[in-house]
Amino acid sequence: MDTYQIESLGHHGDGIARGPVFAPMTLPGEVVSGTLQGDRLAELRILEPSPLRVAAPCRHFRSCGGCAVQHAGDDFVADWKRGIVEEALRRQGLGFGIGSVLTSPPRSRRRAVLSARRTKQGALAGFHGRASGSIVEISHCQLLLPGLMAGLPAARAVARSGAARKGEISVKVSLSDGGLDVEVTGGKPLDEALRLSLTEVAQAQDLARLSWEGEVVVTRRPPSHQMGPARVVPPPGAFLQATREGEAALRDAVLSVTRGAKRVADLFAGCGTFALPLSAGTEVHAVEGNAAMIEALALAWRKAGGLHRLTTARRDLFRDPLTAEELAGFDAVVIDPPRAGAAAQVAQIAAAQVPVVAHVSCNPVTFARDARALVEAGYVMGPVTVVDQFRWSPHVEVVAGFTLTSA
Repeated sequence: MDTYQIESLGHHGDGIARGPVFAPMTLPGEVVSGTLQGDRLAELRILEPSPLRVAAPCRHFRSCGGCAVQHAGDDFVADWKRGIVEEALRRQGLGFGIGSVLTSPPRSRRRAVLSARRTKQGALAGFHGRASGSIVEISHCQLLLPGLMAGLPAARAVARSGAARKGEISVKVSLSDGGLDVEVTGGKPLDEALRLSLTEVAQAQDLARLSWEGEVVVTRRPPSHQMGPARVVPPPGAFLQATREGEAALRDAVLSVTRGAKRVADLFAGCGTFALPLSAGTEVHAVEGNAAMIEALALAWRKAGGLHRLTTARRDLFRDPLTAEELAGFDAVVIDPPRAGAAAQVAQIAAAQVPVVAHVSCNPVTFARDARALVEAGYVMGPVTVVDQFRWSPHVEVVAGFTLTSA
C-alpha cells in the first residue's frame, strides 16, 4: 500500500492528496495508506489522524451514503462550507463578506428520499450505500426528525405492495403538520388492485397522504405546512426547505433585505416559502413554473385572509423571464432558483435596476456567477449568510442582499 498526506477537503467531502488522489472520510493533515484504484484510495487506513477528527455519531456512517463528513467536528464543517462559498465568489472576482454559518441541528430533517425494493423475505428500505447502488437499511438516523423515521416502515410497506420484483422504487417522505406525506415513483402501474392495496398501507401506516407517480391515491389528513401567516398543502413531491430551522434562517434574511419595500416580486416562488410571509407586510407578485405549486400558494393566501394583495403567475422563468419592463414597478425582487441559477432572469433584474434584490441559492457557483452580473450592473452585495440545512453533507445554501448604489 502507498502512503499519502491529505492536503485539503474537496467539495464532495473527500480528502484530497497530491495527484490528485481522493480519500473518503479523511481530513486535511492526515497521513493515510491505501490501494489506488483510478484516482481513489481503497482499503484505506488512517496512519496519523487529525486532531479535528471526531467519532461519527451514527453507527451507519461508514456504510451509508447519506452523510459525508460526520468524522469532522462542527466548527471544521462550518469553516469548510464557508470556504466553499468564499472560493466560488473569489473565482468571480468578488469581494465578499461571509456572515454567520447557520447549521440545522441533528435530527431536524423533515424530508428525505428513501430507496426501497422487494426481497424474498419482504422488503428493505433505506439510503444508498457509500459509492454504491445497494440499499443500506438504517435502524436510526442522526439527520431525520424522529417522526420522519416512520417513513422507513412505510417505504417497506409500499415496496411490498407496488415495487416490481427486480425494481427499486423512490419514496419521498416529508413530515407535515398532518403527519407523513409519501410520494412514490418507479413502481408498478397504478391499477385498481394496487390502489386498494396502497389505501390499506396508508391506513396501516397512519399516513397523511400517499401519492403514486404524482397521482394522489388517498388523503387521510391534509399534509399542511405553516408558511408565515398561511397554511399550505403542497402538491405531491413539491419542493420544501429541508429543515424548519433552515427555512426560518432563509426567510428571516429575505424579510430583512426587503424590509420597507411596498411591492415585491418573488421569482421561483414554489409553494410560498417567502411570498406568504412577505404578504403579511407588503404586496407580492409570486411567479413559479409549476402550476400545482403556484395554485397551492394562491389557495393558502386566500384561506389565510387579512394579508396584503398577492398575485400569482405560472411562468417558465428560464425560457421566459420577467422582462425589465415587467419588473419596473417593483421595489424589491426575491429570487430562489434551482441549482442551475437564473442567468437570464438576473440579466432582466439588472436591466430593470430594481432597487433591492434578495438572492437565495442552493449552489454557490451559480450564485457567484449571478452575483457578479448584479455587481457589474451597479449593485452592492451585502453580507452573505451560509445556511447549512444539509448537515454533514457537501450541500450548502446561501442568501444575500443586493442594493443599487444609486438607490
